[in-house]
Amino acid sequence: MSPAAAEMRGRGNYRIAVNAEWTSKCNALCPMCPRELIEHPQLMKRESWQQLLGRLSPERVFRVVIAGYGEPTTHKGFFEFVDDLRGHPVRFDMVSNGHLLDPDKLRHLDGAIELLLVSFSSIDPAVYGRVHVNLDHARVMANIQAARKLLRHTRLAISLTPMAECLPSLPETIDWLRAQGVDTLTMSPTLYNRAGSLKADEPATRTLRDTIRRHRLRSQEIDFIPGARDLLRQWRRNRFRCIPRNVDVFVSAAGEYLYCYNDIGHRHVIGHVATDSLDEVLRRREGMGPIAELCNGCNMRHRYGAAELLRAGASFAKARFEGGLTALRSA
Repeated sequence: MSPAAAEMRGRGNYRIAVNAEWTSKCNALCPMCPRELIEHPQLMKRESWQQLLGRLSPERVFRVVIAGYGEPTTHKGFFEFVDDLRGHPVRFDMVSNGHLLDPDKLRHLDGAIELLLVSFSSIDPAVYGRVHVNLDHARVMANIQAARKLLRHTRLAISLTPMAECLPSLPETIDWLRAQGVDTLTMSPTLYNRAGSLKADEPATRTLRDTIRRHRLRSQEIDFIPGARDLLRQWRRNRFRCIPRNVDVFVSAAGEYLYCYNDIGHRHVIGHVATDSLDEVLRRREGMGPIAELCNGCNMRHRYGAAELLRAGASFAKARFEGGLTALRSA
C-alpha cells in the first residue's frame, strides 16, 4: 500500500463495492425489474469505461460487479470491455441472465472475471418463462453446463431468484444445478422492492433466510461487506444510516454516479466518471440524507437494525471461516 493510500485509510475512510452498468438495455423482461422506469436505455461508451477503470483502486474498492439494469453480454463491445479490465488490481465479477453466454464469451472472460453469477429462477420451464420473460430456458441451461466445463479460472455461481413462485420447484432446481457440478448457489434474503416501485407480494425475510439455511445456500447479504472494520467506518462517516446505499456506488451506462442502485430511473446523479473521483463522490454522498422518491417506500432502508447486523455479521464470519477451512483442505 502506498503512503498516500495508507494515510487515506488511516483517516477512517472505507472500502466500497462498485456496480458498473455496461448497458441499461436488456434482452429480458423480468417482472422483478421495472425496466419501464428507464427512459433512455443506452450502452456505456468505451471512453467512460476506461475513465471508470482509472478511478478504481484496491484501497478504495474491494469489488466491482458488472451488472446494473441491463445485460452485459448484449453490449456490442463486450470483448473489448473485458480486455480493458485485464490486469487491473481490483476484483471484477459479472452478473448475467445466461442467455448469450456462448462458448466464445465464456472463454474470453475466463480469468478476467473472478466470479460469474448467473441468474436462474427454476428448472420448471413454465416457472422460468414467467420469471425470466423473453429468455430461452433450454439455451440458458445449456450455457450453464458449458460454463461449468469451459471455465478454468473464473468461478461459476448461480443466483437463485427469491420470488414466491420459484420456491416450490427450488429443491429440484438445486438438485439439477448440483448435479452439473455447480456448488456455489446463492440467494438474497430479501426480494428488493426497488425503492417501492414493485408492489407485488414477496416472501418475508425470515422465510427466505430459513430457505437459504435449509438448502445450504450462500446468502447474498454478505457479498457487499468487505469487512467489519470497513462497515464500522462507513457507519461512522454517514449520517444517513442506510448500509445498502453506503457500501455500494452505482455507475450508470451514461458514466454517471447515482445516489443509490435503486434509482432505476437514473434520475439522481451525483457525479460523472470523467470529472469526479470516487473520494469526491463519497464525500458528496456522505453529507446527503434520504431522497423521499427513493427512500420512503424502500424495503432496504431499515434493512439492518442492531440485531440484524449481528446476525449478518455472524453469517459473514461463518462464511469466511468455512472458506478458510476449504482452502486449507485443498492446499
